Amino acid sequence: MKMNFMFKALVLGAVCVAGVACSSKKSAEPEQQAQVVAKPKVTVATSATEKVDMQSIFTGNVEGHTINNITPQQARRISRLLVDVGDRVKAGQIVAEMDNSSLAQLKAQYENNKAQFERTDELYKFGGESKANWEAIKTAYEVSKFSYENMLENTTLRSPITGVITARNYDNGDMVGGMPIFVVQRINPVKIMINVSESLYTNLKRGMPVEVEFDALPDQKFTAKVSRITPSVDASTRTFPVELAMVNDHEIVKPGMYARATLNYGTRESVVVPDQAVVKLMGSGDRFVYVYENGKVKYQKVELGRRFDNKYEILSGVASGAQVVIAGQSALKDGIEVEIVK
Repeated sequence: MKMNFMFKALVLGAVCVAGVACSSKKSAEPEQQAQVVAKPKVTVATSATEKVDMQSIFTGNVEGHTINNITPQQARRISRLLVDVGDRVKAGQIVAEMDNSSLAQLKAQYENNKAQFERTDELYKFGGESKANWEAIKTAYEVSKFSYENMLENTTLRSPITGVITARNYDNGDMVGGMPIFVVQRINPVKIMINVSESLYTNLKRGMPVEVEFDALPDQKFTAKVSRITPSVDASTRTFPVELAMVNDHEIVKPGMYARATLNYGTRESVVVPDQAVVKLMGSGDRFVYVYENGKVKYQKVELGRRFDNKYEILSGVASGAQVVIAGQSALKDGIEVEIVK
């Protein structure tokens, strides 16, 4: 009886274990089937051909339209500086006075030679003086006049242009050396120097408008014009120096400011896609999109052009009319089936 009881218990246990196993297998099968059937959900948009502005952005620095160095022709000691950096000056305004210890002597010599020439000239007109002596006295008079006027000009220094003092290199009492005393710049208009690549050189025309922005003046846009195109390429950079001129009526743009100039040289027909479609490949600079075809997505590397509004210009990699994924890319792999949702 005892053996019979043990046998029945073993049989009953085996049946229970088998039942549990069967039950577990049956419950796992729908879950596995669900995992196989489930597809990543994506949202797609259709690429299209649009007219895209052909633009390039260049950087440069602001300079005064005219720049003058104010300094005497000969080494002289400074008696007094009358302006400083940031001061506005007018053309002809005195900006510095130099030591004039030699000026009085040159002035006396000039006035004496002038009087002597005037007397000799009167005598020469009536035949009372030889031509050789008249010419010698005239030469002495002209030399002394030039020396005096040159000394006078270099004793009282004036600004040759109307503008702003942008540099001062000496103090009162200094002996002027190799650097100018002042640098004065005309800042209305200003000019901006940029370097344009060889491939874009033929698109440039004198007078074409250019949109300019400055880091120091955010949220403000200005308009300049191409004023000069250098006809020879810079051998070190393989670029052409180009000068832009910009009106600066209120003089808020200052020399030395960092500028970004946008050149617009026409339009072209290009394929465009929403910017959400473009994904960056981790660890590289490559960009790609997922293209939807026949229920599957295909990984497609693209070459980008301009970004404008919320779109990217596609230079290569995607044709017009293709359906590109704009949401759900994180769960995708090349060639897998997907489900499209709105």
